[in-house]
Amino acid sequence: MDSLIGLGTSAAFIYSIYNTVMVYLTLNLKYSMQLYYEAGTVIITLITLGKYLEEVTKGKTSEAIKKLAGLQPKTANLVNDSGEISLVNIDEVELEDVLLVKPGERIPLDGIVISGYTYVDESMLTGESLPVEKSSGNKVIGASINRTGSINFKVEAIGNNTALSQIIKLVEDAQGSKAPIARMADIISGYFVPIVMFVALVSGISWYFIAQANPDMIPLIFNGSALGLALTIFIAILVIACPCALGLATPTAIMVGTGKGAENGVLIKGGEALETAHKITKIVFDKTGTITLGEPRLTDIVTTNGFLEKSVLQKAASAEINSEHPLGEAIVNESRKMGLKLQEVSNFKSITGKGIEAFIDGKFVAIGNKKLLEKLNIIPSLEKEMDRLSNEGKTPMYIIIENSVAGIIAVADPIKETSKKAIKELHKMGIEVAMVTGDSKGTADAIARQVGINIVLAEVLPKDKSEQIKKLQSDGSIVAMVGDGINDSPALAQADVGIAIGTGTDVAIESANIVLMKGDLMDVPAALQLSKATIRNIKQNLFWAFFYNIVGIPLAMGIPFALNYFITKEANSAFLLRPAIAGAAMAFSSVSVVSNALRLKKFKVKL
Repeated sequence: MDSLIGLGTSAAFIYSIYNTVMVYLTLNLKYSMQLYYEAGTVIITLITLGKYLEEVTKGKTSEAIKKLAGLQPKTANLVNDSGEISLVNIDEVELEDVLLVKPGERIPLDGIVISGYTYVDESMLTGESLPVEKSSGNKVIGASINRTGSINFKVEAIGNNTALSQIIKLVEDAQGSKAPIARMADIISGYFVPIVMFVALVSGISWYFIAQANPDMIPLIFNGSALGLALTIFIAILVIACPCALGLATPTAIMVGTGKGAENGVLIKGGEALETAHKITKIVFDKTGTITLGEPRLTDIVTTNGFLEKSVLQKAASAEINSEHPLGEAIVNESRKMGLKLQEVSNFKSITGKGIEAFIDGKFVAIGNKKLLEKLNIIPSLEKEMDRLSNEGKTPMYIIIENSVAGIIAVADPIKETSKKAIKELHKMGIEVAMVTGDSKGTADAIARQVGINIVLAEVLPKDKSEQIKKLQSDGSIVAMVGDGINDSPALAQADVGIAIGTGTDVAIESANIVLMKGDLMDVPAALQLSKATIRNIKQNLFWAFFYNIVGIPLAMGIPFALNYFITKEANSAFLLRPAIAGAAMAFSSVSVVSNALRLKKFKVKL
């Protein structure tokens, strides 16, 4: 494309200089009628505008890698053999060293807990919404957050071998290996430009020899110059064929399409994502924070033996107010929403792996799992309800009041209101939908059933999520990944189109090609519809760009002029396409393309 522009504008400029010099040398103003400076200027201006619009659509350089690296703590509490604690730089820590992590601190490196008990928030790395219980023998991951108690752990991985470092490498590899998408206009131009150059050259040479052999075919404006006639035809072909409209067809439509997306809360980072999105055949959703809300909430209260729901919730919240367990927080938060007054608690006791016990207003209250009932020698009841709630992906807990089962309280990460509808719309569009999560298979299957997903990838580690995307891409499928956590960033980068939930982490947003600013999954099918509309508009633009060339090039070649001469035997210059008129036609084709692209502003989502 640039070659044709350079040749056409250079030819027009050089020929104009020649005619300018001839005006001064001969004092003959007829040469001033063949100046085409403005044609070259208009051509270069329009093409530069197209290039500028294209650059704007590319967006800013991703900072995902820097943000990932910033998660790792710079210092650690080193415990020596005598039990003394010293603050050291993370680079000074070696394998087998023992580190202390206090509540609220980030865990510096990967390792195994050797003493202490706590809950660790690993959601930034694993996607698991609930903090994970950690005690002696459990693994901890660097950059995760220690929520409650203090722990000592032995370092098992440092430097590039940590889970965080591996995630960083995966993002780098996925971003670096992604091949640029060949634009439709570039492919067409690869054939179009050489053909136009050949046609212009052959036409110019042919007319020179024809005019030399038939001087009466040379119009009066050329003053008998066969070279003047040949150069006029040569330049006219190059000018009319200069692909300004072709250069504007893609970036202008993409500019309008991305702008329309932004208006609707869909941030599309450049033209490649917009072009690729219309070809998507498979979409993979992360579970936590994407399909679900990403925060535990109380979902069910089942009572028995005459107990009232409010009474059961009041006692459960009163007991859990002293607990550091994240499930307890969900129970307390629900009681506050209902305006329940918490009761006085005494003799509170937390039983690791089983639940809690307390006395509330003199009554014994316990909350926990089946193991707690076995400890208290209480016969389980409501077992069908326990199984049902578990199968729905919820975490059910027994509540015991005065050595009797009063009911069940269930906590879960609830599904977003629009998740099911969005997935249904994607199925209508003929797109396969899958879900990937670090959760257990039972929980994942339960969520998938509720939203209508039939491909479930459960118990997938962060470093393996991008591998799952690669497997789906191996059969030639165009795969999109939708996620919100740091653990999703390698998969977002690996996917043909990465779609991040705008309410998620900054790293996920930076790694993605498309960001849903409202966090609404209905914006996923909306983004795909916008992509299809934009690509359709680009194809229309390319059609009109080439329509002008198909009509204009034969005119510029002098075919109407030749036909008129052979019919009338008159060399009528009115039948020649002058470079100035060719330039105007070329400019009009650009205007029509831009006008068509602006129609995208009227785009409306049909869901």
